[in-house]
Amino acid sequence: MLIFFFFFFGLNVMQICLPHQCREEEVIEEILRLNEDSRVHGIFLHLPQSFLSKSVRNAIKPQKDVDGVSDLNVGRVVLGDQRHGFASPVAGAVLEMLARHDAPLVGKMAVLLGLEGPLKVTLQFLLQNNGMMVQTRQWSSKHLQKQILDSDVVVFLETGHKGLPPTWLRPGVAVINLSSALMEGKSHFEVFTKMFVAAVVICQHVVRSSRRWIQEQQYQPWRLRPLKLQPLSPVPSDIEISRAQTPKPISQLAQEIGLLPEELEAYGNTKAKVHLSLLNRLQHQPNGKYVLVAGITPTPLGEGKSTVTIGLVQALSAHLKLNSFACLRQPSQGPTFGVKGGAAGGGYAQVIPMEEFNLHLTGDIHAITAANNLVAAAIDARILHEATQSDRALYSRLVPSVNGVRCFSPIQMARLQRLGINKSDPSDLTPEEIRAFVRLDLDPEKVTWQRVVDTNDRFLRKITVGQANTEKGHARQTQFDIAVASEIMAILALTDGLGDMRARLGRMVVGSSRNGQPITADDLGVTGALAVLMKDAIKPTLMQTLEGTPVFVHAGPFANIAHGNSSVLADKLALKLVGEEGYVVTEAGFGADIGMEKFFNIKCRTSGLTPDVVVLVATVRALKMHGGGPNVTAGVPLPKEYINENLQLVADGCSNLKKQIQITHLFGVPVIVALNVFKTDTQAEIDMVCRIAEASGASAAVQCHHWSRGGWGSVELAHAVKKVASQKNHFQFLYNLQDSIVEKIRSIAQKVYGADDIELSPEAQAKIDYYNQQGFSALPICMAKTHLSLSHMPEKKGVPTGFILPIRDIRASIGAGFIYPLVGTMSTMPGLPTRPCFYDIDLDPVTEEIKGLF
Repeated sequence: MLIFFFFFFGLNVMQICLPHQCREEEVIEEILRLNEDSRVHGIFLHLPQSFLSKSVRNAIKPQKDVDGVSDLNVGRVVLGDQRHGFASPVAGAVLEMLARHDAPLVGKMAVLLGLEGPLKVTLQFLLQNNGMMVQTRQWSSKHLQKQILDSDVVVFLETGHKGLPPTWLRPGVAVINLSSALMEGKSHFEVFTKMFVAAVVICQHVVRSSRRWIQEQQYQPWRLRPLKLQPLSPVPSDIEISRAQTPKPISQLAQEIGLLPEELEAYGNTKAKVHLSLLNRLQHQPNGKYVLVAGITPTPLGEGKSTVTIGLVQALSAHLKLNSFACLRQPSQGPTFGVKGGAAGGGYAQVIPMEEFNLHLTGDIHAITAANNLVAAAIDARILHEATQSDRALYSRLVPSVNGVRCFSPIQMARLQRLGINKSDPSDLTPEEIRAFVRLDLDPEKVTWQRVVDTNDRFLRKITVGQANTEKGHARQTQFDIAVASEIMAILALTDGLGDMRARLGRMVVGSSRNGQPITADDLGVTGALAVLMKDAIKPTLMQTLEGTPVFVHAGPFANIAHGNSSVLADKLALKLVGEEGYVVTEAGFGADIGMEKFFNIKCRTSGLTPDVVVLVATVRALKMHGGGPNVTAGVPLPKEYINENLQLVADGCSNLKKQIQITHLFGVPVIVALNVFKTDTQAEIDMVCRIAEASGASAAVQCHHWSRGGWGSVELAHAVKKVASQKNHFQFLYNLQDSIVEKIRSIAQKVYGADDIELSPEAQAKIDYYNQQGFSALPICMAKTHLSLSHMPEKKGVPTGFILPIRDIRASIGAGFIYPLVGTMSTMPGLPTRPCFYDIDLDPVTEEIKGLF
């Protein structure tokens, strides 16, 4: 038999036996399996010599190679460096026994006879490192007797020979037989055996390996090597800047920030998924400081929250040498090819490679699209099958006989329990129970689940499905949403693990039955399949900034039609990795009235985390718009008011800035205003904004030049964040979850938006009554509202007053865990403009470089 010994922590021993006729590939496969078992801290091979090939020996992870046979461990011995590896236990036993010999080893002659492979090399260099002269000989060597007589130490392996004649050995020589049998001889020489001492050395190696493993599991200080940035003037295009910088291999970045190799799942050389096991490994590590980046009400061009986020972490890590992590949302391809373009930041504050960030990344949005549309397909298929089959026919197909055996699947057993049917044998159900089990009785007019696609397509806002003859007249009107508006995206952003995600997916309500009962994904039987589709998407993606600092990219819900924040999991992982003195900077979408309000009332409630400081991003451009400046349109040159100095427009527009500072104070969190400076801004305008911000209650107001200078341009902001984040705050939620749905909506409308009151449509009121009846009233509120105004009217800039907020409809994302009112005419499917961004995007067929992304 071929025998493996491997060791668990605590020196528990397990023996694995393989058949004599097994192939080398099978041996290697078993070794690789043990390599990946975190419980195994040492692997010892007890194999015939014919199986100890180079491939087999090097299959063992060096840190588990307690027998010291891998090339890397042998090489460490040759170099005299055994701090991170293991030498052969047999060689160690020889040294241990020689150390007990009376004479010192330095200057003595040793002969190694009949030794081969790693043992010969290891023992030779160990003895030389201890000052001995070493000769290696085979049994067939000439003048062997003379060389043995001249030696002080003889270490030999019999390998078919009968041993050394006593006449070859001079008095006082130390003889060590590495064969299994003890050599017999006369009293004028000493004979030692390696067996017991070698076993002790193996045990010592296992203990060392387990200690190393325990140390690796602890929090590791960062050894971040920032990338050098050399900003140019004028500033090149975003994609030119991105391509000019060579990113670090993602495995190197991961090692620098304390991730273990097994916690990383690489997607190429510049991005990788990070396993959630990290949370268990660092569960006792205190969190770092938590920084939220929000903004004033933006122009349609955006005001640079992502750029500020990236510039801030570049300043913290690359310039102040503080651990910091940025947590960003994955951009939707809708805006990327539509109006807004990419979301990787800009100028010298970017995530790189920006084309990978802005396009498919690691496929999370595609996974969400597949999962969402699987639910949609299941809904229409179930409606069709129930309408065209009898109870008995449905039952025989839903619970088929396989090899003569019928049984319920686990998800079907769960449905039976929800129905109060405590039976497990399909043949035991009564006709009434069968009918209750097979009939969801989904009302086609009350299906709330929509299909999704990650493209801006206005013609999918209202469609008809089921028009083919094969659907037997079961057509109905429905619509497509943008993929990031899917409830599954919201679940991804709010979940704290696989188990929680699966439970949330199962709770998703897809419509109502004809008698008014909610129908869930669990009822459809699709939950397990959804979890399978989402099992990789739940892992955050690790990338880096232009200056080589780490970024998590995960989830991407819009802030106007969803809760607009990156994932809870990304934030939690980052807070552990940065350490107690580090900083995690996460971004909330659109203005503080939208993304920040939802961050506090939804995300913080779910995660249990609270921010230490808010960074509120403002631009002179946006303030001029709020002060009465003309409309700003993407793709159209800015009017002169935004290019020339106009202090009056800036002063008037600061009303919006003051309001957003007040909104932040509602939650008891200190705020720093970060003025994202453009080249058209004058110093007088910059000074005015900073002065008004501080007078309005901001803890600090600083100008930021990260777009043109990188992290160095945000060092002042980094210092302000460090100072303010260390101060105690008094975080509080805006409303109590036990308040009624109407009161929670009214609190947001009046305290955040500044509305006089709310107005519920009859449809919205009916939905509230229904949700109250179903027990959903204690969920938080996620307002779906325009991001271009504090009100529901996009054209109303500054701080609108005297308006009534109309609530057109109310929907529920039960899996995600919130109620979302639709304010005004909000659409969940954007459309393409006359000239979309895709006009400028192209591919060089020779270099495969992407052009036109920004």
